[in-house]
Amino acid sequence: MAFAVRNLSVLAYANGFTLWHYKSGKDRLEAISGNNYLADAADMLTPGDLIMVTAADGARILCVTLADVETVVTAPLS
Repeated sequence: MAFAVRNLSVLAYANGFTLWHYKSGKDRLEAISGNNYLADAADMLTPGDLIMVTAADGARILCVTLADVETVVTAPLS
């Protein structure tokens, strides 16, 4: 499966920060955490945003480290 923008939801927004939730369906954490998985949402994401991910093999919180016209880079929150 690929990224589906309809599965990305805003949970909270304040002062330029957004907390998101993404439910992946059959995709696994490794794929979702890969750079550019979320590229189709690049125009909605901002560096510093957090994404709570629910995947086929577990859950993780990702931090958006780069979001520009066609590129989204994330890192696991540790």
